[in-house]
Amino acid sequence: MRQPDIEIYLKDAELPAVTAWLEQAIGPCTPWQTRGQTSQCRAGDIPVTWMPKAVGRWSSLLLASDQTPWEDDLACAKAAFAALGVQVRCAPGSWSEEQGEEDADRWLKVTAEGVSEITWRTD
Repeated sequence: MRQPDIEIYLKDAELPAVTAWLEQAIGPCTPWQTRGQTSQCRAGDIPVTWMPKAVGRWSSLLLASDQTPWEDDLACAKAAFAALGVQVRCAPGSWSEEQGEEDADRWLKVTAEGVSEITWRTD
């Protein structure tokens, strides 16, 4: 089942490189509109939000649509790693508060070594 949106975290990624990847993977991007720390655009018909340094050196990329080329966060994270060559992290699946705090710290890490599960405390 497709996720309703996609969110990944990219380590030390630069917005111009991310923009080029989005345009290649999804379609032309509108100019980025920045308010405070957050920038937004549309890649094709998909609303995109970029928050640099959302967690330390990690920037958040949110694709607010279930119409992305990727079925879930992990598929997107793998594609981002392949295109950008930076470490990418994502949640192992949809998470809700009812699942508790412990599951909130479970993440998947995508690197040259592949995919591994880690504990990442983001607060």
